[in-house]
This record gives sequence, C-alpha cells and structure tokens, in this order.
Amino acid sequence: MSNREGKFVVEDLNLWYGDFQALKDINMDIPNKEIIACIGPSGCGKSTFLRNLNRMNDLIDICRWDGRITIDGEDIMGEMDATELRTRVGMVFQKPNPFPMSIFDNVAYGPKMQGLKDKANLSELVEMSLKKAALWDEVKDRLKKSALGLSGGQQQRLCIARTIAMEPEVILMDEPTSALDPIATKKIEELMEELKKDYTIIIVTHAMHQAARISDKTAFFLLGELIEFGETHQIFHEPKMQQTADYIHGRFG
Repeated sequence: MSNREGKFVVEDLNLWYGDFQALKDINMDIPNKEIIACIGPSGCGKSTFLRNLNRMNDLIDICRWDGRITIDGEDIMGEMDATELRTRVGMVFQKPNPFPMSIFDNVAYGPKMQGLKDKANLSELVEMSLKKAALWDEVKDRLKKSALGLSGGQQQRLCIARTIAMEPEVILMDEPTSALDPIATKKIEELMEELKKDYTIIIVTHAMHQAARISDKTAFFLLGELIEFGETHQIFHEPKMQQTADYIHGRFG
C-alpha cells in the first residue's frame, strides 16, 4: 500500500486503445480543493487521463488499463461501482450539452434519478446549484423555460450547476471554454476560482494562458507521458524539463 497522499493518487497508470498505448506509467498525486490544469499538444493523452479518473473510458470497448487510481484511499476499480464514482467525480464537457428540457429540470434531473422527490428539497437544491454556478440571477425568472434558449456560456454554467446538484467531490472539465467567447470564458474562469473552495477541479485546456491564470498546479503531457507536474508558477517560469520549456515557449505543439 502506498504512503502517497492526495484526493486522487495515480500509480503506474498505463492505458491502451487496442494496440495503441495512449498513457505510459503515469504517477500523480492530485491534492484536494485545488485547480489542476492538464496541458499538452493534441493527442498527448490529457483528455484520456481525465476520463480515466471517473472511468468514462470503461465505455470504450477497445480500451483497457492497468495500474492503480485511488480517491481518498479507495481503489476506483475495487469495490467501487462506476455509477457511485461518477456521482463523486462529476464531468463537464467541451461542448455545453443541456438536456432538451427546462432549466429547472436540467438541474433536478440527477437528484430525481437518485430518488429525491420532495418538491421543496428539489427547489432548494436547484437554487443552491444555480447560485454556485453563478447563474441564478440570470435565470431565476425563467426556470420553466427550455435550457436550449440559453447562450453558450449560460448553457455551460448550467451544465456545471447540473454537476454540482449531484454533490460531487471532484469536478472534471474537458476544455470547458473552448467553444465560448472571451466574456463567457472569463465568467467560467471566475466561477472555477470560486468553486475550488468546495471542490477539487481538474481541467484539460489547450489555452496555456488559461492554465497559467487559474490553476494551482499544472501537468504537462507529451506522447502519453507525464513529463512534468508541479506548481503552476514553477512550470511556466522555471520548468525542470527541457520538453516543458520548449512547449511553454511555443517551440512545438
């Protein structure tokens, strides 16, 4: 048993899609209630790594992996059910994906599926989740209107509210602002800063300036390997590995 500590502890993680090895010997201790940014060129394995933290890769037939990942010391492949894991580790995707239903029902959907039927409790949970997602003031007078009528940035914050409603411990974000304009992006970044008071946030981003702005620690992936992981200021200003320096300074990628 390892003595390493973290919200997540990743040990000797290898992952294959068929014969192609997408992740190679990844070791990482992810602390609680910080923002962790995963950077690297396209195809380097950062989104694959993110999806493995809540076993989304289990849904891909040709995917297999070995090694060990624990959350608060519990092996995510041991006794833990994948549905339980995905409740504890929520995910926000690159493109906003609200359900074709009302704003209220989008946020209430998960808790309802888990058996929460009391209308007063549901209403309270929906309001709390929308407030935490910095969306309540914009939508409180149209909760029964379709979520599809919201702007792209509002839809993404709604998806964050939908994740929060499940009361996760960790929120994974796979390029959550890449489809948004700069104003909406700024709102999401400000929201992440607020959310890290209550959640561990792990974000995959192509925008290095975004990683530099909002993250506490940064992981640099290249060709399936974790090249360097450390404090964001150190990674961007005093990288230990030449490959990191080359990527940060735009020499490739």
